[in-house]
Amino acid sequence: MSENRSKVAIIGAGFVGASTAFALAMKQLVNEMVIVDVARDKAAGEALDINHGLPFIGQMDIYDGDYSDCADCDAIIVTAGVNRKPGESRIDLAKKNLIIAKEVTNNVMKHYTRGVILVVSNPVDILTYKIQKWSGLPEGRVLGTGTVLDSSRFRYLLSEKLDVDVKNVHGYIIGEHGDTQLPLWSATHIAGKNIREYFDDPKYGITEEYRREIIEKVKSAGAKIIGKKGATYYAIAISVNTILESLLKNQNTIRTVSSVINNKYGIDDVALSLPAVLNSNGVKEVMDLSMTEDELALLHHSAEQLQSILEAVKDI
Repeated sequence: MSENRSKVAIIGAGFVGASTAFALAMKQLVNEMVIVDVARDKAAGEALDINHGLPFIGQMDIYDGDYSDCADCDAIIVTAGVNRKPGESRIDLAKKNLIIAKEVTNNVMKHYTRGVILVVSNPVDILTYKIQKWSGLPEGRVLGTGTVLDSSRFRYLLSEKLDVDVKNVHGYIIGEHGDTQLPLWSATHIAGKNIREYFDDPKYGITEEYRREIIEKVKSAGAKIIGKKGATYYAIAISVNTILESLLKNQNTIRTVSSVINNKYGIDDVALSLPAVLNSNGVKEVMDLSMTEDELALLHHSAEQLQSILEAVKDI
């Protein structure tokens, strides 16, 4: 049996919620897991399916439940929402998922006693901001997956280009989880060597054109996968588990989660992704990093785009 006595709730038993539950079970991060969904049978089926594999993993308490089971959770993971339809605007999607997220938040807070709320549903930055405001919880207690997966994709693509182990590639995508995200090249390292040292050496091929291409590949990665298989869920489930491990084990790990930002880099009152220290209380600290003028300008642009969406949905 795992010695971890943590309890988590997963709100939403769709592809992402179910994959997150499976990944959590496989890693034995928690002792107790409840899956909550408006389709109770779907939640029950996912829980039962994982339970049947527990003899090969270890003892855990995994079950379907309702919002009252969110009491005493160390983390509440919000995956409920609808997917963006072809031709649908980002604002229209935001409005639909904000209505769902508001109901989820109200129901969670009726039973909330402690723990962190981790937002996975999209648009994650908008939902993270709104859920923090609706819940009334301290800013660091509500966070979103943000650009954790984007940063992973960035590192993977660089590792493929340079033919090095992905674990030796360190870099961040920051800002919006969306079109205005940006790579923080100034903080990207390969085994301690700054990536800029590779720029001028033609044998590596990290040209200006390639640098433009890689960020477009990161941005379009989700759409590419959806075009091939209909949805993305494995990598985001792994990302959620990585964040949860930092939270539940009080690791003080740095991840590019989305959280409400104030008085940082000239940005106020918006949720976006920046490297942040995570512990059992959520976001302990947003890191102070040295950015180039171009990076800072792009980050401000990302914040402005998110603030314009928040303005468009302010009545929800």
